[in-house]
Amino acid sequence: MSKRGETMQRWIIHIDMDAFFAAVEQRDNPELRGRPVIIGGTGARGVVSTASYEARKFGVHSAMPSIEARRRCPQGIFLPPNHEKYSKVSQQILNIFTGFSPLVEPLSLDEAFLDVTGMEGIYPDPVDIAVRIKERIKTELGLTASAGVAPNKFLAKLASDMRKPDGLMVIKPGQVAQVLADVPVTKLWGVGKATARTLETLGLKTIGQVAKADPEMLARYCGQLGHTLHHLANGEDDRPVVPEWQPKSIGKETTFADNLYSLEELNTELWALVEKVGWRLRRQGLSGRTITVKVRFASFRTITRSRTVPVAVNMDQTIYRTAEEILANIALNEGVRLLGVTVSGLATSGGQISLFDQDDEKLMAVSRAVDNLKERFGEETVTRGRVLVSRQRH
Repeated sequence: MSKRGETMQRWIIHIDMDAFFAAVEQRDNPELRGRPVIIGGTGARGVVSTASYEARKFGVHSAMPSIEARRRCPQGIFLPPNHEKYSKVSQQILNIFTGFSPLVEPLSLDEAFLDVTGMEGIYPDPVDIAVRIKERIKTELGLTASAGVAPNKFLAKLASDMRKPDGLMVIKPGQVAQVLADVPVTKLWGVGKATARTLETLGLKTIGQVAKADPEMLARYCGQLGHTLHHLANGEDDRPVVPEWQPKSIGKETTFADNLYSLEELNTELWALVEKVGWRLRRQGLSGRTITVKVRFASFRTITRSRTVPVAVNMDQTIYRTAEEILANIALNEGVRLLGVTVSGLATSGGQISLFDQDDEKLMAVSRAVDNLKERFGEETVTRGRVLVSRQRH
């Protein structure tokens, strides 16, 4: 307990599941245990979603093209992702979290922040809470997680990555400068390849060096981000854990085995993507106002085009109409290897389902029936005839 007048020490825990998708598959299939399992990347143009630690020993990592993953790990077992299964396990993990703190902010299916400030009356210390969470995940779900315990979100997330897998790292207030001193600047939030190059030209390769740098100089070269980087490098991050978390966008993209050239073929694939996006929006009770179409050509040239509609939408037909118009205005001068659609500007639906079909009760009833089938039997259970015909043709 803190004395009157003292500020209570803030404690944040970041839990990150270890190789989550691959670990779930290994748990459910004993034959996969101890073997290099790679989720995603099943096609020639696929991309790795998750790699087991056995596969990582060969240099395979997430976002790696499947052709490179197969080159590095020819004995790897490539499996398509089962998002339905992973979502259910993720909910079980979330249920464990909420048993320790009411302030839980999921970041994705496999990681979350917990604010455990002031829990000293229930548990000996925040480290004990992290240990108990890890134990329950292992005992109840047969999975391992890594945990970071620190005074804020940035430090907690950084800590959880330091001793993977099945690790636990604590950063206490008095240890911040020492822990961060030699950590590469790429571990700072907001630092991508371009910013890292900028910092390197300034002679700043570690977080400790950024912490000692002049913040105004950082701002001159990195804009407003420079001040943020200086705060983070000094272990300062006052962002709260927000339990009412919702995604900023929901999207889906696919890479084709062979390049597509005709607008008709692309529109058919667009339907298939929109169906998945629309269902996920409705499933989470969300609608969005901005529809974005992404096209990657055979040359790897990638363009995105967006349009914002007056009223938030989540019906497949409505999303498709806008996406189709966007796609029609993109010059198809070469083959297309990837197509994607995303809905952003999200908000709780509040009963608004469609921009153009607000009074079409039949359409809404059909969508509910289809959604119920997908909920019971999986996302691929129902799709439009045009998509099936096209894929049978190919």
